[in-house]
Amino acid sequence: MAVRHRLIKVSPQAVWAVLADGTRYAEWVVGTSASEPVRGQWPQVDSAIAYEVRVGPVRLSNETVVRHCVEGSELELEAQAGALGTARIFIELRPWGRYCLVIADEHPLQGVGGTLHNMGVEALIQLRHRTMLARLARLCEAQAEAGAGAGARAEQPTSLHGRRRAAHGTGGHA
Repeated sequence: MAVRHRLIKVSPQAVWAVLADGTRYAEWVVGTSASEPVRGQWPQVDSAIAYEVRVGPVRLSNETVVRHCVEGSELELEAQAGALGTARIFIELRPWGRYCLVIADEHPLQGVGGTLHNMGVEALIQLRHRTMLARLARLCEAQAEAGAGAGARAEQPTSLHGRRRAAHGTGGHA
């Protein structure tokens, strides 16, 4: 299991506000270029977001489903990555003084990703988490610095239907 943590210098509520906004998924998840809620009320259990992964000219559409949620502190997702299978991603927010300790834990569940899971794959997931948590920290901390408040947007939403498209990262799932 790839477990990584990061101290984000805002409150857990400010971090949760970003995680709980399905339209912002592509802003902090490595490998996604666009996202939008497609089912249910994100992040309630069984709600889902569709997201797009771009690898050069190729665009792949996948889905992430909420499997467990404790509002404000825990979010467990199942990311579907087409032929690669599915992965479980658990994100926990812990108060750390006035800041938030974010812990991300990911491992393959089904498909090729689970079959081929080894130390090399684990190292790649660790690198992906480092980047993902750094993006989440930048997003949350910049929003706080701008005085935008915990739930306000610093940017327009990224969606699959072209409101704003910005490539983030390369390949990957979740």
